[in-house]
Amino acid sequence: MSEFERLPARMADVGGIPVARLLPVRQRRLIGAWCFLDHAGPSQFAAGEPGMRVGPHPHIGLQTFTWMLAGQVLHKDSLGHEQIIRPGQVNLMTAGRGIAHSEESVAGERTLHAAQLWIALPVADRNTPPRFDHYPRLPMWSQQEVCFTLLAGEYAGHKAPTLLFSPLVGLDLHAREAADLTLPLRPDFEYGLLALEGGITLAGEHIDANELIYLGAQRERLELALEANTRVLLLGGEPLAERIYIWWNLVGHSEAEIAEALADWQAGSPRFGTVEGFDGEPMPAPPLPGGLR
Repeated sequence: MSEFERLPARMADVGGIPVARLLPVRQRRLIGAWCFLDHAGPSQFAAGEPGMRVGPHPHIGLQTFTWMLAGQVLHKDSLGHEQIIRPGQVNLMTAGRGIAHSEESVAGERTLHAAQLWIALPVADRNTPPRFDHYPRLPMWSQQEVCFTLLAGEYAGHKAPTLLFSPLVGLDLHAREAADLTLPLRPDFEYGLLALEGGITLAGEHIDANELIYLGAQRERLELALEANTRVLLLGGEPLAERIYIWWNLVGHSEAEIAEALADWQAGSPRFGTVEGFDGEPMPAPPLPGGLR
């Protein structure tokens, strides 16, 4: 029996580009408070193609977390922020009680590769005022020719500047050459592991890109072998002891919260504000099904 849970991706289209969707799935809805994970790209665009275009849409009850690997994307939101995110940078938008934003490839950009994540806000912080933060520099170090970038939380004596509302960690590992690593873990955290590029071997099993590995909790270390030119995303966090509901772009702690937000968006409520400067229409909300899982 395997020491971990393998969760293959399902493919989706976001803004005109293919993405591998890893969370949520029926078997696993959360890793700590990480509640959504899309691996976008790597995609190449022909000259004249628009690249990615995601029109204005709402969020509540979460933080959107974008880790950029290649290309450039322009973020615009209803608080008036306009920010281009470049490789090696993080955009973090805290939706709280409500915000709207758009995302689109910068004109003339021919590539896109990113990890798009959501973090569920704890019930006590679900109505926090919305805000946007851009992080152009993150802690980086090397071990055994592997480059580590700390995206969120604390690890190996380093602390990321990214704003968090619950105990989490996010770590990017990039191995240009093959390497064997032993990574210390917190037993009180549950963890997931995703190869964004290349492949890894874990407990004697080979794992290709775009397969999320759920490691669970109560682990003090992780031993893995990375192939050359492999990039891995390690996510962890204290298990969120709260039930959350996800529908479309909304995270809530009850079906009523989701239904109210959908109605507000469809009615053009000032709750979400207006995204200025996007050449296109806001996204319509899909109808709420009878009963959310």
